[in-house]
Amino acid sequence: MGEKTHDLLARLAGRAEDDSAAAWQSVAATEPEAANPADTPEDPRLEELLRAIRSLAGPADTAAPRAAEAVCIPSRAGEADGKSRPGATPAAKAPTSNAFVPQEPESLAAAGLTEGEIEALALKYLLSIGNATGRAVAEQVKLPFRLVHGLLQDLKSRQLVVYRGASAANDYEYQLTDLGRERARRFSDHCTYFGSAPVSLRDYIASVAAQSLTQQHPTLDDLRRAFEDLLLSPRMLSRLGPAINSGRGLFLYGAPGNGKSSIAERITRAFGEAIWIPRALGVDGDVIRLYDPANHEELPLEGHEGLLDDRRIDRRWIRIRRPTIIVGGELTMEQLEVTLNSATGICEAPLQLKSNCGTLVIDDFGRQRMSTDELLNRWIVPLEKRFDFLNLPSGKKIQVPFDQLIVFSTNLEPRDLVDDAFLRRIPYKISVADPTEEEFRELFRVMCPKLGFEYCERAVDYLIQTHYRKVERPFRCCHPRDLLLQIRNFCHFHNQPLELSEEYFDFAVENYFAVM
Repeated sequence: MGEKTHDLLARLAGRAEDDSAAAWQSVAATEPEAANPADTPEDPRLEELLRAIRSLAGPADTAAPRAAEAVCIPSRAGEADGKSRPGATPAAKAPTSNAFVPQEPESLAAAGLTEGEIEALALKYLLSIGNATGRAVAEQVKLPFRLVHGLLQDLKSRQLVVYRGASAANDYEYQLTDLGRERARRFSDHCTYFGSAPVSLRDYIASVAAQSLTQQHPTLDDLRRAFEDLLLSPRMLSRLGPAINSGRGLFLYGAPGNGKSSIAERITRAFGEAIWIPRALGVDGDVIRLYDPANHEELPLEGHEGLLDDRRIDRRWIRIRRPTIIVGGELTMEQLEVTLNSATGICEAPLQLKSNCGTLVIDDFGRQRMSTDELLNRWIVPLEKRFDFLNLPSGKKIQVPFDQLIVFSTNLEPRDLVDDAFLRRIPYKISVADPTEEEFRELFRVMCPKLGFEYCERAVDYLIQTHYRKVERPFRCCHPRDLLLQIRNFCHFHNQPLELSEEYFDFAVENYFAVM
């Protein structure tokens, strides 16, 4: 028995006798003969499964990654040399309306982050919630678990956290120690923020350049689609088109009630629908919250079909509808600067930063709490240079993009509000004139079915002849809707059927134009 064992070990060590080599070759594994494809029955489901496996493994040639480089922007501006990161999967499947898709970082350095920043976020999160798994911490800071797992292990070795229990998929539930709790409190005294890991200013500037309005060139069809629910004359569309294409400043002025605000609110629809913005920006230790649910509408990606999501999108960014931010008489100078919440230590981005790659509408311009001269002095350089300077609470001054279509909507004459230097930087001034009589009638035809009425030509003729021509009252685009609402409310109150009549129009006009 011992001799056989010694002989087997000798053979495994390569010192076997030559005469026994044939015996080993007889039992050695042989390569299977390749099956002839013609002899293999075709199975569509099998072929589909094989294609999915090949797509996960990556293409054999480099043509596909090169084609997808346009949609995978690096996490650091230093990588913007056209080369994708090793092992990165192109995000070409992400359904976006532009070529910018933030790609998941391969390391903290590629994300522009330090271990200290993630440590502070993780400890403050555990201080707030009590205990959490490693994957919950990674989800909170919006980073891949593989980047957070090693950091949590380091925190444990430094006795800042302990295992509270085991979790699924090689994970643990973490809890702060007394030492970790004290360290987390010191972090919270400086800033209570423990949300998504911030994006560097350099990456944000690159994203604005990639999604800029100046790279979009809406056509007449795009404008018709954007204003499909408004009745605009071809002449108005032809004047709005070049102004919107410029991506710069625009003055809309004219009498009240002709739809200046409605036009301004819909301009963004002519551009691409979605953009990506960071949830928060990080600048030398200051956290600036950029994503604002009050002004931004999230457009989440469609659910991925399959076991693995190969899009690998950086979750620190959020996909939103191109912003349209509207401010009126409540606008103050403080809203145009970075504001610090002294209680939380979190900075809030100004309105012009939140509206980048979208539209910022200054409604009722000239009626703000601050004077037009203050706004002129604040924005005269950004309107010309397309960038702005912001002062941070730490005293640092940063340069940020000023990349939005500024729309000033006013009932006043622009020349009476600002001087020529400011008007020169607003290249387009468009008057929103009163509708013609035919357009006025068309507005009634459009609004009647929407409000439950049947259009009556005779009643509208009476209205125009009696209450407009005779008293020389100008037509306004808002009048058909407002008068029909007056009649509808009257009919509902008296339990009468909805209809247009001379009597009802007399009642509506008496109420609506009592002091006008």
